[in-house]
Amino acid sequence: MLQAPLLLTPGPLTTSLATRTAMLKDWGSWDGDFNALTASVCADLLAIANGGDSHCCIPLQGSGTFAVEAAIGTLLPRDGHMLVLANGAYGERMAKIVSTMGRKVSVLRWPDGTPVDPIAVRSALSSDDSISHVGVIHCETATGLLNPLDAIAQAVAAQGRALIVDAMSSFGALDIDLQRQPIAAVIAASGKCLEGVPGMGFVIAQRAAIALAKGNSNSLALDLADQYDYLQRTGQWRFTPPTHVVAALRAALDQYLAEGGRPVRLARYQANAEVLITRLQAAGLRLFLQPELQAPIIMTFYAPAHPDYRFATFYQAMRERGFLLYPGKLTEVETFRVGCIGAIESAALEQAAHAIVDVLNQHGWL
Repeated sequence: MLQAPLLLTPGPLTTSLATRTAMLKDWGSWDGDFNALTASVCADLLAIANGGDSHCCIPLQGSGTFAVEAAIGTLLPRDGHMLVLANGAYGERMAKIVSTMGRKVSVLRWPDGTPVDPIAVRSALSSDDSISHVGVIHCETATGLLNPLDAIAQAVAAQGRALIVDAMSSFGALDIDLQRQPIAAVIAASGKCLEGVPGMGFVIAQRAAIALAKGNSNSLALDLADQYDYLQRTGQWRFTPPTHVVAALRAALDQYLAEGGRPVRLARYQANAEVLITRLQAAGLRLFLQPELQAPIIMTFYAPAHPDYRFATFYQAMRERGFLLYPGKLTEVETFRVGCIGAIESAALEQAAHAIVDVLNQHGWL
C-alpha cells in the first residue's frame, strides 16, 4: 500500500498510528465505558487550559466552527452585543456567525498581518457600554499570526466585559491559562495541536457563565448549556456522539501527556517551523509575517512573482511528492501556506522544504 501523503495543513493533519488504531473499536454511545472515556477526555482538556474549578469542558459534535457558533449562541444573550476583533478570515467568520444568528455585532478590524491592538480594544469598549462580549482569534489561521492574548484579556476584563477566544489552532501548544487570563470561554477542536482527528469541538467555559446561559441559544443541537446539563446528569451526550473521534482523541491525549504536554509539543512545532523558515528563506521565498508575530502553527509565504506561477500546478506537483499544502487565504497578495503541526518531526519539514524548492525550480518559478 502506498504511504499516505503528509498533511502540512492546520487540520485535518497527519496523525500517529496509535491515534488511527484507536478508531478500530466500536463503542456504545450510552455504555458506561464510553461515558468514562468522555469524562477522561474532558478532564484532560480542562487541565491543559488550567481551568480548575472555575471552568467546565463541554464537548460537541462537529467541526471547530460548530463549537464557535455554539459558544457564541449560548453565551451571548439574545439582546447582547459582541465586538469581534478581526485581522483575518477567521475573525470575519466569527462576525458572520454572530450576524447570522441575529445578534448585534460590531467589528474592530486590522489588516492581514497586523496584530490586534489592546489599547484600541479598551478604547472601543469604553466608548460603547452596550457591548457585553468580545470575540477574538488567538492564532489567526489565515496567516499564522499570533494575537497578544494576555493583553487583550486584560483590556477586556478592565472594562468589565466577557471574552470568548477561538483557540482552534493554538490550543494544546500555545499558552492558555484560565487561572491567569480572565477568559469566559476558550473554543478548540480535536484535530489541531492535540493531533486527534476532526469531528469533535469543545468549549471550556466559566461555570458561572454557563449557569446563566440557559435559554440564550436559538438552536437545540448547539445549546451548550443544555449539553452540559445533560452530561452532568447522565454522563452521556444528548445526541449521537462521534464515538470513534472521541476514542482517537483519548489516544492522542495519552501520547500528548507521555510526550511531556504543552511545552514539549510547542518545542517540536517550533523546531518544525524553524527548519521550514530557514530552508525556504534561503531559497529566496519570503515569509508573509514578521518573525515576532509568527506562531509555529502554519506559515504563510509569498508565492513566487513569476507570471506563470499557478498554485494548482504547484499543489499537484507537491502532492505527487507526498506532501499536501494549503492555498493562501489572503485577497490582495498571492500566497501559499505550510503547516508545522501534526504527528511529524523536523526531518519531515526538511524533506518538504527540499521538495518545495525543487518543484519551484523545475517550473522555473524561482
